[in-house]
Amino acid sequence: MNEQAFVPATAVKPLAAQVVDLQKVYFMGNDVRVPALRGVSIDFARGDFVAIMGASGSGKSTLLNLLGCLDRPTSGRYILAGNDVSRLGDKALSRIRSRYIGFIFQSYNLISQLNVLQNIELPLSYLRSELPRARERCVRLARLVGLGDRLDHRPTELSGGQQQRVAIARALVNNPNVILADEPTGNLDTSTGEEIMELLVKLNEMGRTIIMVTHEPDIAARAHRTIVLRDGLVESMHSHPPESVPAEP
Repeated sequence: MNEQAFVPATAVKPLAAQVVDLQKVYFMGNDVRVPALRGVSIDFARGDFVAIMGASGSGKSTLLNLLGCLDRPTSGRYILAGNDVSRLGDKALSRIRSRYIGFIFQSYNLISQLNVLQNIELPLSYLRSELPRARERCVRLARLVGLGDRLDHRPTELSGGQQQRVAIARALVNNPNVILADEPTGNLDTSTGEEIMELLVKLNEMGRTIIMVTHEPDIAARAHRTIVLRDGLVESMHSHPPESVPAEP
């Protein structure tokens, strides 16, 4: 398969990402086919905040993997920053992940041997050319998430909420088109989870596009809209009225 070149769109476009009739089938051997997505079409506007919900096996993890360029669809199209990335090879997808996507994981995925600043800087090591004034940018991001006084601390010296804040700063360091959050409050207590959601809401208000998988309805209610998957299809999609979103303290 010939790899396409990924050319960043130059024209201002209203969409940050779009999936069109996206299908994913896993081949398990002995002609066993497991359809995980069976034709999903969703538009993600720039500055959107979308929560994706669904029971186990509904396809939400598969969708997030495809949106994160961690896998390729069996069929359908995935448009990121105005470009179809559906059929790119592994190397091209890796470059796109480094430049255009930020990840926030439930388990934080920090490197225990590195301090806060080094963990935030980590995605820059995968870019061929370092971002201008990268160290200063990482320090500013640490301050943005409330960790300006913890730069030399290692993950084991931080609370769960602080570790997730490091993960959020790390997701922002490459100035991504889209931030993908996989159960970002799943390992946190209610109070700390609320603090993380306040931070995500703040980032969204600053113009960041956020796509979040969650199983918690109260967490999903903080997004602009919720998309529910069932058996690999979109079962429902609804917007949240502004009054349903708690005001910042």
